[in-house]
Formats: sequence, structure tokens, C-alpha cells
Amino acid sequence: MANSFSRSPKLLKGALVEFSSRFIGPVPNIIVFQYNPETLSRTLNPWKPPEESEEKPGEKKPEKSTAQPFDPDETFTLNLELDATDALEEPEKHPVAVISGVADRIAAMEMLLYPDKEGNDLVGAIGDVLSLTSADEPEPRYSVPIVLFVWGPGRIVPVRLTSFSVEEQAFSTTLYPIRAKVSIGLSVLAPHELKNHPNTISKEIAITAYEFTLAQKNVLAAANLANSVGSILGMLPF
Repeated sequence: MANSFSRSPKLLKGALVEFSSRFIGPVPNIIVFQYNPETLSRTLNPWKPPEESEEKPGEKKPEKSTAQPFDPDETFTLNLELDATDALEEPEKHPVAVISGVADRIAAMEMLLYPDKEGNDLVGAIGDVLSLTSADEPEPRYSVPIVLFVWGPGRIVPVRLTSFSVEEQAFSTTLYPIRAKVSIGLSVLAPHELKNHPNTISKEIAITAYEFTLAQKNVLAAANLANSVGSILGMLPF
């Protein structure tokens, strides 16, 4: 239905962008949020030195200090709503929704938790070489695909899904979900956590996005100086 307010601003939608070799060609898999969540929880946890371990019982715990070798860990929690009701009213325009409801979108998010075995060719090749020189075949080491959490132009960060739960609320005659609520937890990946990822191109894109978002944080923090000056003047007795 057309919006009666012709000058209303265009609403940007959040998305998860997956860089993986599971799909044909270099085009990333973009999971656009059907509805932006009304709330988004964000937590920053400062780095903490490791606790005293059993291997080094005599080692003293480091005293409190301002040491911070890495950026703080940042996590997001959000709830997404999926609904294929409107699409089912125009089946000729939405054949996928007619067949699977919202199952395709749920599956796309679920796959972000699975290792990208096809994209770890180098790791697999090393494993094949090691298996020829070792009596015991080594356990293959895979990595999940790199995912970008896009929340407007001011926040584009590489993340890893840390939690995923779905509540399917209505079903088609073939028992595919028509409506669902998905709760996901995301953990931001800093550059030092991405350096060993086997997908070089995706890794560079992810690091660039992280540094771009961090630079915007610095700009916004600097802009707050104007507010700080006004606050200080307001605190003075004259």
C-alpha cells in the first residue's frame, strides 16, 4: 500500500551478510530483516587478565591495572519477526513463500552456525598432507563463514552467531512455518580474531568494516566535546 506521506524518510533495514563459498558465484548471501527489531541490546566487556591456573599454582594473580591489549568484547542480542502472510496473498509473485513460508529465511540464518567446509580448501589440503605423514588421521578444522552485521551506515561489524532460537507460530498444510520469532546473539570479531581465517578476501572486507565503524565511534566521541564544554560551563558558579 502506498504511503500517504510522500516526504516520509526511507527506512533502512538491518541485515546479516554472509561471505561463503556455499553459494554459486561471489555474490554474498544477504539476509535482510523483514522488520527491524524494536530493541537491540548491546554489551561491552573490558579485557580481563587470565585467572591463576592449576598448571601454575605459584603464579600470582596480576593486580588491577589499566592494561587493555585488545578492544573490549562487544555483543548484540536482538529478536526478529518473520511473517509470510502478506506474500501468500500474492502467490504468483512469491513462489518461494508459497512452498516454504519463512523456512528459507530461518534456514539461511541457521547456516551461519555451520562450518563452511567448501570455503576451507587450504585447511583441507593441509589436513590431507598431514594424514599422509601421520598414523592417525587428523580431525579436520573448519571455520564458520564471516558474517557482517549491518545496522545502518554507522554500524557494520564482523560477527559470529553465539546463540540462536526460533519459535515457529503457524504452519502451512505441508508444515512449513508461516510466522516465526527468531532470537539471535552476536559477538563482534576484532581484527586479531580474524587473522587466521582461511577466506582471505572475506577477512579483509571484515577488518575494513570493523575499522570503519570504530572510526565513526571516534568521530562521534569527538563531537561530544561540544556538549562537554557546555556542561562544564554550566557547572561553574558564575
